[in-house]
Parts: sequence; C-alpha cells; structure tokens
Amino acid sequence: MKLREQMPELTGATKWINGEVTKEELVGKKPTLIHFWSVSCYLCKEAMPEINDLRDEYEDELNVVAVHMPRSEDDLDVSVINQMAMGHDIIQPIFVDSEHKLTDAFENKYVPAYYVFDKEGKLRHFQAGGSGMDMLKKKINRVLEQE
Repeated sequence: MKLREQMPELTGATKWINGEVTKEELVGKKPTLIHFWSVSCYLCKEAMPEINDLRDEYEDELNVVAVHMPRSEDDLDVSVINQMAMGHDIIQPIFVDSEHKLTDAFENKYVPAYYVFDKEGKLRHFQAGGSGMDMLKKKINRVLEQE
C-alpha cells in the first residue's frame, strides 16, 4: 500500500476472534492501527506487549485491529491462534487471514507489520519488523494530533 491510500475493506476473514469489525465501523470516528502478526513469528511475540500497551494507552482515541497472517501450513490451526492470542493478551479483534485475502489487499509481505490510518481511513504510516516501537508511537501521536 502507498501512503494516503484508503484502508481496504476488512473482508475475507477465515474467522474473527474477539469480535468482528468493519471498515465502516472504524473510519470516520478515530484513527486505526492494523497490525499483522503470525503465531510462528518470534518478533511478533516480542513486540506484542508494546502493541498491547499502545492499545490500552490510546483506548479512547485509537482503534486497534490484529490480522493473523499465516507464514506456513503450521500457522493455520485456529485453536493455536486462539491460544496464542490469549497467552499474549491480544483482546482486540483478530482477523484470521488464512487465505491471505486481506494480506493481498494490503500488499503486505511482512510480520510484524504496522499500518496507521487517519480517521478518514487514509494510510499515514507503515513499518515492518520488530524494532521501531518508538517511531510507531510517534507516528500514532502525530496522526492523533491532526484529528
């Protein structure tokens, strides 16, 4: 995805965990952080406490949605995804993308990957990899200040 592109529709999930959300429910109210992760991704597990801190700190100002992007056949077991979500305190809605429908819509190739959309649903920041949480928080704050 390119900066300023519109958020794709959140359709094609194999399953939703922790409740389902639609693009319409997210856009127009507040900015959104969509983060891609996988049960087989060590960096994802390492970064999850910081993502959860962002989710909790900005609870009233920011939507947070997780997308589980499988990297191999081993990542397709929904019960393992559920266990990992519970074990890592992922209480935000999780789009289980076993068929890579949303992954393809985002043109995403990485886990972890973070997409910050403004309240109009335009992409304002993208980053991938396990480090750079300070940068992510800075970009989220910048988008929140512009609202």
